[in-house]
Amino acid sequence: MPSDSLDALNAGLAGRYRIERKIGSGGMATVYLAEDLKHQRKVAVKVLLPQLASALGPDRFLREIAIAANLNHPHILALHDSGEIAVGSGDQSARLLFYVMPYITGESLRQRLAREKQLSIEETVRITRQVAAALDYAHGRGVIHRDIKPENILLHEGEAMVADFGIALAVTVASDIRLTGTGVSIGTSEYMSPEQAMGEGHLDSRSDIYSLGCVLFEMLAGEPPYTGPTALAVLAKRLTDPVPSVRRLRSTVSPVVEQALQKALAQAPADRFDSARAFADALSQPLPGKAARRAIAVLPFVNLTADPENEYFADGMTEDVIAQLAKIRNLKVISRTSVMQFKKREQSLREIAGLLEASTMLEGSVRRAGNRVRIVAQLIDADNDQHLWAETYDRDITDVFAIQSDVALQIAAALQAELSPDERARIRKEPTSDLRAYQLYLQGRHSVIRYTPESVRKGIELFRQSIARDPNYALAYTALAQVYTELAETGMMSPEEAYPAARDAVANALRIDPELGDAHGTSAFVKFVFEFDWIGAERGFQRALELNPNGADIYDLYGRLCSALGRFDDGITMQQRAYELDPIAHRTDIANAYLRAGRYDEALQAASRATDLDPGYSRAHSTLGWALIKKGRVSEGLGQLELAVRMSAGEPLFSAQLGQAYAETGQPARAREILRELEERASRAFVSPYSLAYVHTGLGEHDRAMDYLERAYRERTGAVYGIKGSFLFAPLRTHPRFTALLKTMNLA
Repeated sequence: MPSDSLDALNAGLAGRYRIERKIGSGGMATVYLAEDLKHQRKVAVKVLLPQLASALGPDRFLREIAIAANLNHPHILALHDSGEIAVGSGDQSARLLFYVMPYITGESLRQRLAREKQLSIEETVRITRQVAAALDYAHGRGVIHRDIKPENILLHEGEAMVADFGIALAVTVASDIRLTGTGVSIGTSEYMSPEQAMGEGHLDSRSDIYSLGCVLFEMLAGEPPYTGPTALAVLAKRLTDPVPSVRRLRSTVSPVVEQALQKALAQAPADRFDSARAFADALSQPLPGKAARRAIAVLPFVNLTADPENEYFADGMTEDVIAQLAKIRNLKVISRTSVMQFKKREQSLREIAGLLEASTMLEGSVRRAGNRVRIVAQLIDADNDQHLWAETYDRDITDVFAIQSDVALQIAAALQAELSPDERARIRKEPTSDLRAYQLYLQGRHSVIRYTPESVRKGIELFRQSIARDPNYALAYTALAQVYTELAETGMMSPEEAYPAARDAVANALRIDPELGDAHGTSAFVKFVFEFDWIGAERGFQRALELNPNGADIYDLYGRLCSALGRFDDGITMQQRAYELDPIAHRTDIANAYLRAGRYDEALQAASRATDLDPGYSRAHSTLGWALIKKGRVSEGLGQLELAVRMSAGEPLFSAQLGQAYAETGQPARAREILRELEERASRAFVSPYSLAYVHTGLGEHDRAMDYLERAYRERTGAVYGIKGSFLFAPLRTHPRFTALLKTMNLA
């Protein structure tokens, strides 16, 4: 007769319990539904597997399991009884160990998850807090569960009950031998703490906290944090992979829960919560120091590779991490232009944070060796130098996009920034599957940034090579379009040639990826500076900011559109936002916005800050010059305009504005001298007619000024789109030809 047959068990338990049926089995016991004959109640009788019972022996097992009988907590399933029974006879006789617990009419958490896979966040937190309360009570009495898993959490009338409390401890303590020889394992691989999986003899409460963290993760995500075909595979992941982010799988999980879970699942016990109560409290209380919208600056990643040619890769990592973070509306992300000023860092982190107006800083380094890349990143609170998050990625270079996405998501979690499902999806999306195309794209960006005629030409060629490798590389098309718009604006290429090229490139980008914010921004810019489609451009900017809420350049261009339409307050609002996100690059633009609005005190203040920050920036000195003139400080203002001309080596735009200022301040001879120089230069090289219109406007030669403005419109050269809102062309506003030109440009 089999030792575990109902008849054999009933014979062994005669007078105490009557076994009705088998209701389950696990790694250590078989479970039966039984009637408690003395108390006339249903109970669950758990009979240890024979090989386990033989290894333990009854005396020590019963002595240790008695500890669990003293646990009395509303979320702990009580231990009613335990003992030893003899079943069978002769060669088939055996002595079995059993223990008795209440029979719960509900279901186990495992059964619930098998049916629903995921639970609501509210119920998940409630169950976890109840289990944590049970653990905290037991831990206070020196009892560690050692086998927290969904099978051992029962759900009864809306309450969580922890079962098998003390059985794993009893098995471990009572046995003088390792149980691997019996084929029985203590604990379940998907929920074991690293120290338990490694076979460490002494476990404390933090091991149970880790296991509960695994259960919490599964309730939210539908699977444990680490899975694999074998227990060894799970252990390998647990010991080598970073703690996974549950918000990648379920974006509605709050940052508070995510951060508590990350701490509970820390590999080192010392990095976990000190108590189960602390874990429970962390699930429902926001962490101190949370800002509504944390400002983060990503400092240039340091290239640790001996080959300086890999500098482009380190810069690319910096820019792409910024781009990923910029998609998160609940973060304020300082733009690339500003942070790159600190590539050769001389200031302290706190000083840089002050200049960039950032509360947190991300530092990183990149080391490449063949097809391997090692990236180290750490997030630091700028106020107190506290490390908020750190990670080392040692991967194949093909994982670079996954690393960038992971860094962005981990930072969002560390800063408690809520992410929408759409934001999370955009962050996870890989821009290309062709690594060589990505490298060509990075090299193109690195080349264009140097901004010489040769480097720009090389950059365009590299972008085209990248597109040839991957015709569906939307970012490469967008970068190409942005280069062409810059060439048109600066006069390095004919606008009639450059803007259509930009329009075609960005159209391809949007065809491939309609959710690329920078592409929408570039398309909108072309619409208003080349096509004068103001309504379409505004819609494009609005869509761009929905997709890229931290796009400093998008805000800047949108601000230009508003100012061009005479909506100066809107323009200032947009420029202020651009300034917040890119405080170095856009200081001059906000000053210009104030100038156009006639707010000269604020213009003077903003322009002064810009020149203090970058004394060699000619455009900032030119803006400061006009602000001083408008404030009646003519001599100082002319001095600043003259300085701008010298700094720019006589760039026609600055020379023309100086000529206009001379004319308007009673020095027409000096204005005509500049005009002659510009006309002579135009006979041998390109000079925008838009610049020449400045000087003629200052001299009062309005018809001649209109000749040049009409030509600038036809050729789409210079900032002709801004003539309606420009204070420099204010004297022309009553001229019939000016009014007609505004009508032609859809600005009337």
